Amino acid sequence: MKIIIVGAGEVGYHIASSLYLNNDVVVIDNDEDACARADELDVQVIHGNGANISILGKMLNDADLLVAVTGSDEVNIVACTAAKLIAPSYRPFKTMARVTNPDYIDRPVATRTQIGIDVMICPELSLASEVAEILSIPSAIDAEVFADGKIKMMEFVVSEDSDLVDKNMKDLDLSDCCIVSAIYRQSDIIIPHGEDVIHGDDHVVVIGKSDAMANVGSLFAGHEENVSRIMIIGGGTVGFYLAKLIEKSHATIKIIEKNLERCEFIAEALPKVLVLKGNGTDLNLLKEEGVQDMDVVISVTDSDEKNLLCALLAKQLGAKKVVVRADHLDYVPLFELVGVDRAVSPREATINEVLKLTMGTGIEALTMIEGEKAEIIEYTASSSSKVVGKPLKNVKFPEGALVSMVVHKGETFVPRGNYIIKEGDRVLIFSLPSAHQEVERLFK
Repeated sequence: MKIIIVGAGEVGYHIASSLYLNNDVVVIDNDEDACARADELDVQVIHGNGANISILGKMLNDADLLVAVTGSDEVNIVACTAAKLIAPSYRPFKTMARVTNPDYIDRPVATRTQIGIDVMICPELSLASEVAEILSIPSAIDAEVFADGKIKMMEFVVSEDSDLVDKNMKDLDLSDCCIVSAIYRQSDIIIPHGEDVIHGDDHVVVIGKSDAMANVGSLFAGHEENVSRIMIIGGGTVGFYLAKLIEKSHATIKIIEKNLERCEFIAEALPKVLVLKGNGTDLNLLKEEGVQDMDVVISVTDSDEKNLLCALLAKQLGAKKVVVRADHLDYVPLFELVGVDRAVSPREATINEVLKLTMGTGIEALTMIEGEKAEIIEYTASSSSKVVGKPLKNVKFPEGALVSMVVHKGETFVPRGNYIIKEGDRVLIFSLPSAHQEVERLFK
């Protein structure tokens, strides 16, 4: 594909680095330093305004996709709208805009085809939704939903003193509608079989029917405790939307926000939430507000460094679990290395949406897990898919890929070898990057 990326900042650069090996990538940015960094990749770099019609017009004749991810919502929207207007009508062409202002979008991902945007994504809302899913099962460190909420993926860490240590996979007390898709052990990824043994500190990825996953959480936690006390540091878009998502739960929620006007807005909009004006790095404030008694402390300010400091302070003072926002993708593993329970990046959602647009038809959702070590892909099987009409045991899936779940006519289950995939089935695949192209060919 020929892909135009407007914006060469952190997100644009990571998108370009993920795509340039197999695609013709053009990067446009006003900033000379950002252009110089992008120029280190094997991509065409243009120094200029990505919303400028004269610049876009020279690029769009044979383009397949334009992704606008600058720091300005308005530039991103104008770039997509202008590109749709001047792109040739005789060839398929898609646009995607990243926005941060919830005034433009009321959910994480939406379409705005009336103004020329095929996909509009708000990374902050995506991040808040992901954290809310993690909070729904306290023992989980990661969570994603698929198939319109019918399927959930959860990642758990097996503690060294867990009863699961030294157990065989076949002896796990999982319901029939759940499956262990992968184990991350140090730097290794294992697609498990019945005889594989669980070790302490293993990261276990479980995929299953959404309403059955709560029981899975108790299996890995030993005993499941409800999250009843939550502190959110930072009342920006992420903090506000997260509090809004979890406000209906029975948890006590406190938000610490330094801006008085923002505090007043949140307090009026969310009357059940206690809003405190202050700084999340203020030790006296944290102690006074009982950070040591919190089940979860979530730091989601717009500063990665402050988020890390707030989380480590909260952990040191006795908070059971800390979750932080990390805008820089490279910081995610580093934060978790120094004691953060879970670091989440709003930029991952944007990159996942772009990758989905570049990977052909039939893909409904794509999630990268453990950095980019593996991916979970949701396909809708079409009449032309090579997997349709034959038992799964007769389909030559590549090594490193596993069919985890199927949704057939609203029914969700773990398919066995005799199951025959039908047209319209929604199929969830766990795949290592090395197996992805083979899997994609099976669903074309």
